[in-house]
Order: sequence, then C-alpha cells, then structure tokens
Amino acid sequence: MDKPCTLLVHFDKGSAAMANEIKADLEGSDVAAKVEAMKRAVMLLLNGETLPTLFITVVRYVLPSEDHTIQKLLLLYLEIIDKRDAAGRVLPEMILICQNLRNNLQHPNEYIRGVTLRFLCRLSEPEVLEPLVPSILENLQHRHHFIRRHALSAISSIYRLPHGDQLIPDAPELVERALDTEQDASARRNAFLMLCLCGQERAVAYLFSNAERVTEWPDLLQMAAVDLIRKVCRSPNRADKGRYIKIIISLLSSPSTAVVYECAGAIVSLSSAPTAVRAAANTYCQLLLSQSDNNVRLILLDRLNELRTSHPDVMVDVVMDVLRALASPNLDVKKKVLDLVLDLLTPRNVEEVVLYLKKEVVKTQSGELEKGGEYRQMLVQAIHSCAVEYPEVAGSVVHLLMDFLGDTNVAAAVDVVLFVREIIETNPKLRVSMIQRLSDTFYQIRASRVCSIALWILGEYSLSLSEVESAISTIKQCLGDLPFFTVSEEGETTDSSKPAQPMVNSVTVSSRRPVVLADGTYATQSAATETISTPSVTPGSFASTLNLRSLILSGDFFLAAVVACTLTKLVLRLEEVQASKVEANKACTGALLVMTSILQLGLSSYLPQPIDNDSYDRIVLCVRLLCNTGDDVRKIWLQSCRQSFAKMLAEKQFRETEEMKAKAQISHAQPDDLIDFYHLKSRRGMSQLELEDEVQDDLKAATGGFTKETDDANRLNRILQLTGFSDPVYAEAFVTVHHYDIVLDVTVINRTKETLQNLCLELATMGDLKLVDRPQNYTLAPESSKQIRANIKVSSTETGVIFGNIVYETSNVMERSVVVLNDIHIDIMDYISPATCADVTFRNMWAEFEWENKVAVNTIIQDEKEFLNHVIKSTNMKCLTPPSALDGECGFLAANLYAKSVFGEDALVNISIEKQADGKLSGYIRIRSKTQGIALSLGDKITLKQKGGS
Repeated sequence: MDKPCTLLVHFDKGSAAMANEIKADLEGSDVAAKVEAMKRAVMLLLNGETLPTLFITVVRYVLPSEDHTIQKLLLLYLEIIDKRDAAGRVLPEMILICQNLRNNLQHPNEYIRGVTLRFLCRLSEPEVLEPLVPSILENLQHRHHFIRRHALSAISSIYRLPHGDQLIPDAPELVERALDTEQDASARRNAFLMLCLCGQERAVAYLFSNAERVTEWPDLLQMAAVDLIRKVCRSPNRADKGRYIKIIISLLSSPSTAVVYECAGAIVSLSSAPTAVRAAANTYCQLLLSQSDNNVRLILLDRLNELRTSHPDVMVDVVMDVLRALASPNLDVKKKVLDLVLDLLTPRNVEEVVLYLKKEVVKTQSGELEKGGEYRQMLVQAIHSCAVEYPEVAGSVVHLLMDFLGDTNVAAAVDVVLFVREIIETNPKLRVSMIQRLSDTFYQIRASRVCSIALWILGEYSLSLSEVESAISTIKQCLGDLPFFTVSEEGETTDSSKPAQPMVNSVTVSSRRPVVLADGTYATQSAATETISTPSVTPGSFASTLNLRSLILSGDFFLAAVVACTLTKLVLRLEEVQASKVEANKACTGALLVMTSILQLGLSSYLPQPIDNDSYDRIVLCVRLLCNTGDDVRKIWLQSCRQSFAKMLAEKQFRETEEMKAKAQISHAQPDDLIDFYHLKSRRGMSQLELEDEVQDDLKAATGGFTKETDDANRLNRILQLTGFSDPVYAEAFVTVHHYDIVLDVTVINRTKETLQNLCLELATMGDLKLVDRPQNYTLAPESSKQIRANIKVSSTETGVIFGNIVYETSNVMERSVVVLNDIHIDIMDYISPATCADVTFRNMWAEFEWENKVAVNTIIQDEKEFLNHVIKSTNMKCLTPPSALDGECGFLAANLYAKSVFGEDALVNISIEKQADGKLSGYIRIRSKTQGIALSLGDKITLKQKGGS
C-alpha cells in the first residue's frame, strides 16, 4: 500500500456496497442502519475506495450523534481518510471536525474522552492538533485512570511528531510531574515510556530515585524499566553500569515471568561477570521447569545454548537443572535438552548425568510415556555419546541397555547394539560380562539388522572355550531343529520344528502357499488347518526362542549368510582353544549341517523367493573354508575383520578430537590465562558483582574484546552494481543477509547537472521474498548522492531474485524517466551452513524426504577427489564420508554431504562418480530435502559451479 495503515479489518469483497446506499443510510434516523453504513464505509476505504462525497454527509448527520458506537466508528473513519491534498496541505474541511474533537475531549462520558484521546495518537497533522492541546493537557488531571492513561499516550505521540516540541514544549516536565503522583499501572507505564523516548535523562533520574522500590512496581512498569536499561547501557563506558546491574538483579525476583525472562537476557548483555551469568542461567532453568508451553521451553533452551557458547564454565554448574526438563512430554524439548547436556559434560558431572539418563531409560519400560520408543532411542544415543567420551561410565549402563536389544522399536534396538559393539571394543574389561549377557539375551532379538550385528559381536569377541561353546549353542538353539523343512509322503512341505497337527476327519485340499504362524514361522495351508486355531506363543516358550529360524524362514538370506560366517569364525576359534580334536570336529560338522540346511532351504520351492546369489556365494565360501583351512585364511577371518573395526573407531575418534581441537582454539580457558587480583583494584564501595563486572570489562578492553574486526575485502565483494556508468543515475547496492532478513543499502548518485525530483527506488521480488518497506520519493541535487535502505523478509531457503527500477522527474521533461536496474540474485549459500549427523540419521532422512533433484555430472575436472572437494566448496556442505573411505585410486567415488539451513531444513547430497576410459568423470549428484525449494536451488547451484569454474 502507498499510504501508511494503522487499521486492518477483514472485508468480504463479495458483498458489494454502493456509495449511494451508504449515504442514504447515514442520512436516515435509524441508529442501527447508521452503524452498519459506517462499518461498510470504513471497510471500503481500507480496501482502496475513495468515497469523496461522503465526508460532508458524515459531518452533517454522523457528527452530532450521541451514540457511542457511532462515535467510535466516526473516529475510525477519520483515522483512515486522506487529510491532505496532492500538494501535502491539510484539507480545509478538516477544520470542521476540530470543534467536535474538542467537545469529545470535554465530554462527561469517560469512554468518549478515552477513545478520542486514543484517536489523537494516530493523528499527525499539526494544524488539527494545535487547537486541541489545552483540552488534552486538562485530561491529565482527570479523576478516571482510563482517561489519564490515553492522555499520556496522546502527549507522547504529539511530542514525537516532527514539530511536536513546538506544540507542547514542556511535555516532559508535565509527564514527569504526572508520573510522580500517578497510581494506575498502565498510566505509569505510558508516562515512563514517554520519558524514555523523549526525555531519557528524566527517565533515568526517576529510575534511580526509585531504585529501592523497583521490585514493588507493577510488571508493566518493570518491563519498561528493563527496556530503558538496555537502551542506556548500549553506549560504551557507562560509569554507572553497576547501578543498572543492581536494579536488574533485584528484578530477577519479580513474580512476573515475562519480567524475569527479560531481566535474564538484559543482565547477560550488560555484564560478563560470572555472578551475573550464573544468575541468568539459574533464572532460565527455573523458567524452564515452571513453564508448560513447549514453545516457551524451546526458546529458553536456545537462550541456555547461547550461554553455553559464551560462558561454558558457568553453564556446567546447572546441568542437572537442565536435565529436569526431560519431564516434558514433547520430543523436541527432550532432544534439545539432551543435545545441550551432552555439550556440557565434564569428568565431574558425567556420572551424575548418566545415572539420571539410566533412570529415564527405566521409565520408558512402563509404557506410560507417549512415543516411549523414540524417547528411548534418544536416551540410548545420549548414553552412547557419554560412554564414548568418558569410557569409565560405560560399565554402569551397558548391561541395562542390553535388555533393550529385543525392543519393538527397531531404531532403538539398532542404537543399543551399535553401542554394545563400540563399547566391547573400546572397553576390554567389560568384554567377558558383555559376551555372557549377549548370549543370554540373544533369543529376545526380533529385528534382522540387530541380529546381524549381535552375531558379528559373538563371532569376533567370543575368545575363551566356554564363550565359544556358549555362542555356538545359542545360535543353534535359535535356529531350532534341522532341516528347516521336510517333505511328507503326500508331497507337502512343512516346518520340521512344528509338532504334528492332529488329523481332522475332513477332506483336505493341499496348497503350496506358505502361511505365517503366530511365532513367525511358515506352514503349509490346507482346508483342514484353517478350522484349527493356532495357539499364541508366550514369551519364554520354545517357539519364542527361534528368532533366527523365523527370520530365515521369512526369506532373510542375508541374515542366513551372517549366521554362516559367525559359525565359521566360532569353529575356527574353537580349533585354537579346544584341546580335543573330536569336539572341534563335532562342532565343525554341526556348523556345516546348518549351512547345507540353509542352502537346501534357499534352493527349494518352500519359500516364494529363492536365495540371492551373494548370500549363496558367502555360505558356499564358508563351507569350503571349514573343509579346507589355511593359516592365511584363518588369520584373515579371526584377526583382520576386528582390526578393521578398531581402525574405523580410531579414525572416528581422531576426527572428533580434531573437531574438538578446532573448537578449543577459540576457547576462553587457557593455561596462561590472566589471574584477577581483585584486592589490587580500587573498590570505591562497589559490590562484588560490580567489581567482577569492571574487571571483566578491563580484560575485554585489554584483549580487544570490544573491537569487532571487519573484513573489508569481503564487504567489497558484496557490493553489486545496479546501473551502468553512463546512466544519468548511478546505483550500487550492498547486500547483507542475516537469517530471515535481507538488507539492501543502495547508494544512488545523480550524475546530471539537474535536480531530480520524486526519485523513487521501486523494487519487486521473485521467490519466497517479501518487501517490508513501501518506496518513498526523494529529491536529489545535481551530482549529489543518497543512501536508501530496503528491508526484505525471507521465508524459506530458496534462490530469490530482486529486480526493479529507479523512477525520477526533471524540470525539463514532463514524463517520468526510468532506469532499469540489474537483477540481484540472493544466493542459497547465504542460508545453509555445514552440519553433521549420524549415518543412521542420514539414511533415515534419505528414505523419508520426498523431493529429489538428480544432476548429471558434467565437468572438465578429471580427478574424483578434486571434483568432490570442488562441490563441497561450492555448496558450503560437509562431507560425512570419512577420509579413509575415500583413500586409494579405484576410478570410482561415492560420498554423502550434509548441510542445515537457518530455517532448520536439512539438505542431503549423494555424489556417485566414475572415471571413464577417456579420463572424463561421469555419474550423478542427487539432492534430497523435505522442501522443493532447497532441492531445486541447490541443484541449480551445483549445475552452475560443477564445471570447475569460479
């Protein structure tokens, strides 16, 4: 809209209202019809209609009305009509309403006075306001607080007009006197805000004179005081900053949560003293526990996270208070709490944190928690992180977590088994007890992937004779009786582990279609068996322990191949630790029987799908290996696999250590840190907090903490030329992107010898960009320049375009001249930043996200790693694939990249490239995201940059 708007009302455009009808209703005597007519007039005016002939009708027939509703609508009508002509002068008919407004300000009814004073706050015409000033000032002494409150607001608005100090020159003094005697909370707040805006010294003096009574002020006034302190303390080297901090500290005990929250933020911005930061952290923690709104809790956790980055030493002391927020039922809150706590772990608090997390894990077993499985998964991941960073706590949690290997939430069970796998390698002392526990609880596992990893652990870490024999016995027990199926005389195939069904005197029709029974196994369906109810399998019964059998009979031959490999390792190790050759050969024969039974099942017609070639080859390899074992092969199977896993963990630990070192380079605590000798500093009656704050300021000044370095070269790179050098108007823009805001600082230079009038910078946007400010007209003298600022809001991570032109008039040319501007492309790289996530999380998001953009590789770069590094640099993403996986030269490369946007969106990229015979690279780059914008924008960026150019 071209005009400023102070009022918004919904209007249904479908209901047409004619100006003549409105005029007729206003001229009538029916009050209800007049009210409806005024409402329609206001809505039409808000939607761009002019209604030029209506004003006189309103003055004649509406102005004299005594009805309060009509008077209120009249003020809304006067608020939105044009009060100036094209030349900017006040319309002469506006004088007609002055007398009515003066009468309203002296009206015996308080409501009429109050709404009229509120209307005057939106009036900016001095010619209309000037005769009303005495009446406004009289209302400062009115007995009713409703009128005094709006009178103070009106005085504040008038005084802040361009020449308002001439209308009411002594306004600050009048308001200050009124503030001293006022009792109403809202009126006091309005008076104090007026002093803050128009007479800051008076507001500060009032605050200091009432410093002891600030805690007794109403919360509205306390909020205004906090805002004043923020504003005043922005100026550096405030000598009385300690007095302000004292006031803020006293307000931390206010019963209003809004005041307490604002005070906590203010004290952190004012002071770096540990006492002040600790007070703010404790305040945030108290609010976190007392507030039930999840959005409020998330905001508080963000504030605590900001404190963690700037004052980690102080935040360590409130870890347990933050953990109590896990009582929230919301998973987003729980996740933020766990992420924050994991960043605050120290050797002093890790045991306490892990103990609390253990209790939370136990709570998830009760089934009372909503989404308990997902919460348990988050807890397992958190405990895993604690145990990796501080191995000494692993022993206290690993056995509890192993009870959840059979969790119905597969993701949680996978996290548990991955945790077990890592701990058993990094904590040799726990190996024996963990292997024993795994053997005991293996039958509870129901997920194929969890079974595969558990089998690998049993095969790699069962070292003693008893452990190997126990592992082999466990696997055989979970496989059940062999063979997996039998062929009856009638040619039917049945599960050999099932007891014989009683015969039923009915005609049976044989069917080859497999049926899944209650325990997960398959049986052949017939007409007779359909009438027999299958008994349910109870936990702990014989059938419930056959988890491997159930999974293999469901067609999972990859798991069957893992069983074969595990048995092969166990038999090879048994040959080393078992003195009796007879027992070793017996175990070898049993393993071979299992493998041949699996192959027989895979090649039969009992299952709908036959065994896949990869699994078949692996099982056959195991059979051949057990029949003919060599020393080299034995070494590969028994040592190399575990060594590779240990190397992978070592590399992961090394990468994490390197990242920690990079963060530690900006650490606040160094071995040669300065020591603060408070006793050598002049106290001058200062409190401990003031002393700490002054010492911190001195240190900041000495170490350059107050000076912000600016990268001039980077700033110059962001200047975009919008017009040509030969254009009569030259323009260039400096683009600043800050999260949701884009600020364009446009410099416009008049290169002609004439004055340019009504010069206007007109901008438009394409994409998820929105202009905030309406364009204004300027007058530019010959060869002079003007700085114009434009604000743009961004709502998503999408490449946007800003385009427009500069329009101006000159005295010589009657028509307006137009200079078209170059387009400004907002780069997606300003919104995304490198981030990390676990491989499991990456895979889950990859499967979940629906938007994919597939970009074919087309580049002049001929080295795979060079191309990968080029894409990483061009897209501002992080490579999740470890460097060890990218080593070597094989002519093929696959890598995963990840980044996060400022809007919380995830960007996933997979690069798969291959070197052709002619040396060129081919392949695809696939981008996935939850939203279309980021996938398309990132794809366009990669297409533009991948050739190897700039």
